[in-house]
Amino acid sequence: MKKAPIIWLNVFVFTFTFLVAAIGVPLYGYYVGFGIEHLVATILTLGFAGMSITVGYHRLWAHKTFEAHPILEFILALGGAFALQNSALHWSSDHRIHHKFVDQNDKDPYSAKKGFWFSHIGWMLRDYQGENYGDYSNCRDLQKNKIVMWQHKHYLALSMIMNWGIPIALGIVFNDIWGMLLTAGFLRLVLSHHFTFFINSLAHIWGSQPYTDKNTAKDNGVLAFFTYGEGYHNYHHIFESDYRNGIRWYQFDPSKWFIKAASFVGLTKNLRTVPEDKIQAALWKMEKSRVERKLISLPNKAELLERIEAEYDILLEKLKATANAQKRYLLAKHYKAKKITASELLELRQKYELLKAQLIEQHQQWQMTLKVA
Repeated sequence: MKKAPIIWLNVFVFTFTFLVAAIGVPLYGYYVGFGIEHLVATILTLGFAGMSITVGYHRLWAHKTFEAHPILEFILALGGAFALQNSALHWSSDHRIHHKFVDQNDKDPYSAKKGFWFSHIGWMLRDYQGENYGDYSNCRDLQKNKIVMWQHKHYLALSMIMNWGIPIALGIVFNDIWGMLLTAGFLRLVLSHHFTFFINSLAHIWGSQPYTDKNTAKDNGVLAFFTYGEGYHNYHHIFESDYRNGIRWYQFDPSKWFIKAASFVGLTKNLRTVPEDKIQAALWKMEKSRVERKLISLPNKAELLERIEAEYDILLEKLKATANAQKRYLLAKHYKAKKITASELLELRQKYELLKAQLIEQHQQWQMTLKVA
């Protein structure tokens, strides 16, 4: 089979920036030296570029998990150009295709099943898209966004201005243009590229699958640290409409924290989350699946599988009933001054607490069944 033609511009950019960062930064540090300002500038510019991708390109535009004020959209569009990962329109189009056809080698733009190299960077070095390049029919919503289309139209100019302008400006301020070009320019760009690429490669190879095993996506707290929260990729691939990737308070997800904090000052709104009962159901489904796989070789597997399935169905029924009772209670509590009496509210609360207790009891029964199996 004939290989797709090489995209020499991409090969040059990735190779040249890597060589300058790998060779130029150590040499300059040895002969001239760097100060704390170089470290701080590199970290801040790295964060600006990286979170413009995770917050803007990914969670805002590709998945529409929240709405942003035009001022914030404008800043994220500039940061996306600074990250040098194509326009928000093209990036979002590729990413939506990835989610729709994840792991399908003939359709997923960066399928992890083609190996680490391909999913990490190889898919950008050859023209695999061919005539499909520039087909943004899956992003008609974004084509109505003036800021997205402005960035798309002027992407090349914006990329040049941001990637040269910011390091040079920092160099003028701190009286070291070459040092800032090397650190806040080239080193920052290389790190930003590969941290993002880890999401397409390592996040589909290394980690756990607590929510689904229908695709290769993994949860990995170490990757989350380098990717601003994107390392919780198994969760993301089953619940892509959630503005959070790390859903627990202790999970490192600065993109989530930024989006939430911005909502307090009106820069973001309509933050979408997945109901807790759906998340819990996914966890239990995977728990059930893992146990069933262990039973496959046992002689009495049919009896055990039937028992597990029955207990699981009861558990889901009680989870659904509890979730519905909680919603009715919270809704009534919110509108209690207008639509409901105190006694009616108390009745709804007692029903919810009763169902919650029954759910806890059934979950204990479910755990016992799994241990016996």
